[in-house]
Amino acid sequence: MLSLVTYLRERPGARVEDVARAFGISEDELISDLDVLPMCGTSFRGGDLLDIDTDGDRIWWRNPGALSAEAAAPLRISADEATALLVAARAVATLPGLRESDRQALLRATAKVETAAGEAAGPSNRLSVTFESEGGVFADVDRAISERRRLWIKYYSPARDEVTEREIDPIRLVSVGHTYVEAWCRRSEARRTFRLDRVAEIKVLDEPSAPPEIELRDLSQALVQPAAEDPEVVIEVGPGGRWVAEYYPHDSAEELGDGGLRITLRTPEPASLRRLALRLGRDGRIVAPKELADSARHAAREALAAYDGFDASDGSSGSDVSDDRQERP
Repeated sequence: MLSLVTYLRERPGARVEDVARAFGISEDELISDLDVLPMCGTSFRGGDLLDIDTDGDRIWWRNPGALSAEAAAPLRISADEATALLVAARAVATLPGLRESDRQALLRATAKVETAAGEAAGPSNRLSVTFESEGGVFADVDRAISERRRLWIKYYSPARDEVTEREIDPIRLVSVGHTYVEAWCRRSEARRTFRLDRVAEIKVLDEPSAPPEIELRDLSQALVQPAAEDPEVVIEVGPGGRWVAEYYPHDSAEELGDGGLRITLRTPEPASLRRLALRLGRDGRIVAPKELADSARHAAREALAAYDGFDASDGSSGSDVSDDRQERP
């Protein structure tokens, strides 16, 4: 739509069919966009909103001067905006391993924002941010990507509750809640995604990074996207476990007679679903594969065994646990 504004300003009286063809959209879609544009502008004051209309055949822009450089008022940054921007910029400038040229460019930009913000920049001087331990890992990964070098990492996998050593060819950094590196794992000979705060040790190796030619995935839908060759897992859940279908990518979700679902999904790490089975409790169970179902059953029995012989009404510790259960179901 930003491109549409520029296009229309340069073509007074443009024909609807020509504009729709130029943008590769239908005429109905174009008319819908034209209904939105008059609500946009440099402000909501009279004359600042775009005065664009159409008779169904041609498009007319009555006040193209509303977006001219002479008409635009200087941008004002609020105190909240200035504080958020400056605190974030200063924090990133202290990131270990940041390339010096990037650091200097960031500091220059920060100084310009401070000048533009004026008094609104004052509160930012009383705030500071420090990065968690993943900051150093981030710097090494960023360096390896820019220099096209391989990484050695010692990585904790919560699904298997173990630490493994791997050599990976980093492809890109991704931030979705946490920061991840998408890489080609030499150990598994497959694409893998590693969370930076689970990297116990990291080294940038002298070997060049040479991941195979792979198409980058669109991560807007989900970070974890199962592949067709990943093992298939079947889970049956009751009404209280229907949320699993909302949070886990799956191939199918069949309705069951009791209001539950039979969910079929794929995952490169089936063992990670044991925790899901324990979390579901009576609201769900793993049906297949049999080995995973047996593993989940064994994990549940081990958890229950920790309570064998425990009497909640016996002694002060039992009383404390009883109260805790009442307050935190």
